[in-house]
Amino acid sequence: MDTKPEEDARTTTSAVVSTTPEYNSSSVKKARLESTLAALLTDPLLADVPKKPMLSDVDTLINLELGSAMRLNVLKLDGTSVDVALMNTATLKDLKLAVKKKVNEMEESRMGHRQISWRHVWANFCLSYHNEKLLDDNCSLHDYGIRNNSQLQCHSSLLRSRRA
Repeated sequence: MDTKPEEDARTTTSAVVSTTPEYNSSSVKKARLESTLAALLTDPLLADVPKKPMLSDVDTLINLELGSAMRLNVLKLDGTSVDVALMNTATLKDLKLAVKKKVNEMEESRMGHRQISWRHVWANFCLSYHNEKLLDDNCSLHDYGIRNNSQLQCHSSLLRSRRA
């Protein structure tokens, strides 16, 4: 055999790498992806990306930059506010889901896991825009006149509706 020692070492190394199951395992790939994602999320330019983003979150933020999504501010009863990004075609139901997700993320980061009864929240409180109760979950936000950078309020369900 006329193989050089360098070739034997490379062959042995590549054989070990290709036969080591941990090297190509999906858990290692997932760990690398999560590590890369964590590093990216520390960039100040990506401050509005959720800590555990889903593809839909990133897609909405891209569409926000392209003008086909809107950012809304929801003023809560305690005086604090929540910013959410939604597609321009979003319905009231989409807005409620975005508020729920954002508030849950905020609560979890501050206090750990905390259970909020959203059924109770939406049964006793409603969102409003220019003192008009938003009641129809299937109604487009644009039908209510809501546009990019609009501010909505959370009110007691006792607020009278101008639509009714």
